[in-house]
Amino acid sequence: MAGFWGRRKREEEALAAQDADLARRAEQALVAADERIRTTADELAFAQAELGESLTADLKAALASVRTHLREAFQLHQLNHDEIPDTVEELRTRNARIAQLCDWAEDLLDEKTAVLAENVAKVRRAPEVTAQVLRDAEELTTRIAPARATIERLSARYAESAMRRIASSADEAEQLIAFARHGADVSGRRRDAHRNEEANLALETATEAVRRTGTILDTVDDFEIEALRAESTLADVVADSRGDIVAARSAPQTPEVVAAAANLEAALRALSPAGTLNDPFAELTQLRNANSALDAAIDKAQYRAQHPLPSLDQVQHALDDADRQLGVARSLISGHRGWIGADARTRLAEAERLRVDVPTLLPAEDTREQALSSARRVAQLASESLQLAQRDIDSSRPQDQNWGNGGWGGGRRSGGGSDLMGGVLGGLVIGSILDGIFD
Repeated sequence: MAGFWGRRKREEEALAAQDADLARRAEQALVAADERIRTTADELAFAQAELGESLTADLKAALASVRTHLREAFQLHQLNHDEIPDTVEELRTRNARIAQLCDWAEDLLDEKTAVLAENVAKVRRAPEVTAQVLRDAEELTTRIAPARATIERLSARYAESAMRRIASSADEAEQLIAFARHGADVSGRRRDAHRNEEANLALETATEAVRRTGTILDTVDDFEIEALRAESTLADVVADSRGDIVAARSAPQTPEVVAAAANLEAALRALSPAGTLNDPFAELTQLRNANSALDAAIDKAQYRAQHPLPSLDQVQHALDDADRQLGVARSLISGHRGWIGADARTRLAEAERLRVDVPTLLPAEDTREQALSSARRVAQLASESLQLAQRDIDSSRPQDQNWGNGGWGGGRRSGGGSDLMGGVLGGLVIGSILDGIFD
């Protein structure tokens, strides 16, 4: 008994220590939150003077919300120290709520002041960023003339369809550089007028214009290498295509193979003659497509030669066999509803569901093999359903020694006439079903 009271006393002391620690943390959090509100208000005042109202609106709204909610925390703290006695549970609940509100206030102010610090950094770095934009624009300007020369040189080698992707690149780059310089100028004037949000927006657009200009000029520089690579690949594909045409003559001459070979030959004839302007990108794409189509047609023809397509008569014969199997299984199960288990009925239902889809697969040659496989699957499921149904019937048959010769034709020797007649009819039904199967 002494051990029980000792353990209980230790638990009470531990809980009291936890409550004291929670009260201390709540009071410290309240003091820290109050100090954080004061310092954040000072930061907001300085930021408003530097950035204006628009960029500091979020922090201002967050500060107002924090002040509103911390009034509740101060009221709860006051209730903890008034003259009205409180229970331990009330003190614990109030201190937990105070800590929660203070933590929320700290997190919200951290988030908004981080955004504000980023905006302040942008404004303070704006002159530096503007100078960098102007330097980049000046450097890119020196690349425009070489880009024009490159475009003119390539225009004498490649067709207009190939040059379309870079034909106006130099003009676009020149316009973007002018736009970037204008954006930098607008940013400086808005910053001088203390309209920092508009200044940041103008500077961001100028920076993006410089980035796009660099991408466009890099595309012009890379185009020549890409075109040379396409021409080299085109020569390899031409040689491969000619070999495929030769190989196609020894493949089974199905209509698909003949048509695909003719399309590939037409694509080869459509290639630009030597010494003329060509579009290596378009020609490579067209030749690859024709080559792939011939490979697919040859693979299909060879597969069909190794796996002949079943005739309609074969599929219809398999479907008729499946229908007979379904009819036998359906008759047996419907004639012994109370004796048939779930396995047999499930097999029958699956077979009937699959049977419905077979006619839609039959007409097309591409799905005729699937139609034959589905018909055979229907017959298999129907046969399994019949076997399971017969097993259920056999397991449900009475096994006493009075059952006539152990067969379905006899009735009970000491039973009534209705039992005898039921046994006879059952034997006739099973006999007719089995006769249908073996026929």
